[in-house]
Amino acid sequence: MSVKEYIQTNRERFLDELFSLIRIPSVSAQHEHKEDMMACAQHWTKILLSSGADKAVVMPTKGNPVVYGEKMVSPELPTVLVYSHYDVMPAEPFELWKSEPFEPEIRDGRIWARGADDDKGQAMIQVKGFEIALKEGLLQCNVKFIFEGEEEIGSPSLEAFCIEHKELLKADVILVSDTSMVSAEIPSLTTGLRGLAYWDLEVTGPNRDLHSGHFGGAVANPINVLCKLMADITDADGRITIPGFYDDVEEVSPAEREMIAKIPFDEEKYKAAIEVDELFGEKGYSTLERNSCRPSFDICGIWGGYTGEGSKTVLPSKAYAKISTRLVPNQDYHKILAMFEAYLKKAAPKSVKIKITPSHGGQGYVCPIDLPAYKAAEKAMGIAFGKTPLAVRRGGSIPIISTFEQVLGIKTVLMGFGLEQNAIHSPNESMMLDFFYKGIESVAEFYREYK
Repeated sequence: MSVKEYIQTNRERFLDELFSLIRIPSVSAQHEHKEDMMACAQHWTKILLSSGADKAVVMPTKGNPVVYGEKMVSPELPTVLVYSHYDVMPAEPFELWKSEPFEPEIRDGRIWARGADDDKGQAMIQVKGFEIALKEGLLQCNVKFIFEGEEEIGSPSLEAFCIEHKELLKADVILVSDTSMVSAEIPSLTTGLRGLAYWDLEVTGPNRDLHSGHFGGAVANPINVLCKLMADITDADGRITIPGFYDDVEEVSPAEREMIAKIPFDEEKYKAAIEVDELFGEKGYSTLERNSCRPSFDICGIWGGYTGEGSKTVLPSKAYAKISTRLVPNQDYHKILAMFEAYLKKAAPKSVKIKITPSHGGQGYVCPIDLPAYKAAEKAMGIAFGKTPLAVRRGGSIPIISTFEQVLGIKTVLMGFGLEQNAIHSPNESMMLDFFYKGIESVAEFYREYK
């Protein structure tokens, strides 16, 4: 039967298999879900085997386990390594969900659940596309799978795993579905990702919380100091003020800027979708340039003092922040981590003590569009979506992608099927049913095209 017919015949089964994974709350950031991580990994092995893999096993790391699977057709054929992750972001705040985050629900043509898109839905797209290619005789390569359980916390164990199992993971190209497309009407392939550096910051003033009447105006308030330190990191033009921060920034060529300018983009719809009246970013660049090929700085969380009901006139002892920067190719996140720490220690007044704890990071990545696998993905998505996908850079980060290139020496094709409206990492994450099935069709057609 045709790829479309196979999908139509197995639509409900594909969803049932996805839902069985989503119901396992594999939240890597929370220790109480440690057993769920192992349960999810083991469940993935069953799905890989039933989908046609010859082998699927759970392999240990220093952290959460890795799922490895393979279908070896012939040593003479090229090999595709499919990467994904089975861990998901925490679902909190639960009260903002319209349905239970780990009990998938279909409504309005969408799958609603944590992991519906990122990345259980997209991983299932890869596995079911592989199943169809195998069952329908389209597979013209070997396929390996590596699904990790720590992507949402920065993949701390995967580099060591790759080094240890370099021969096992040997392949010609890596295929990843963990990115998004321009819009529902405009299919696209991601050709670049930003890097990431992340810190935890603690600012300490007095040795205990103080009465704000007795001490206010005489003792530095750590929250006030923290807010000023953070505010000073970007200027009125949206530029990051840390000395040397832009030294290694790769300037996008005029030709690529022209290509970005041709991407259909409605700024009014963009603002309306997130309910803001005005956008802000680095002066001299368009919105699409700012959120894909320029670096950025963000405070991801900030707290301190009394935040309970009513009032409490307190000058707090401590203030905290979680901070990230998105980086572009050529910016080394290790260098940025050190640069940020040096800057803050110099900028902080003597009235407080600061503690900076680097959390995680990763390098940026650019995919050549002349790779045979990229060409196969481009043609495959054209078949499934009815139009040739655009080549675009995206603003997100998948730190392990650059690690794959450094450790395994393999380029990655980013064949993602998410949409911004899918609200990954947020309450009410979802995926369009239509995109789920078109994604499966795209992957099956990829294997027809890739030789």
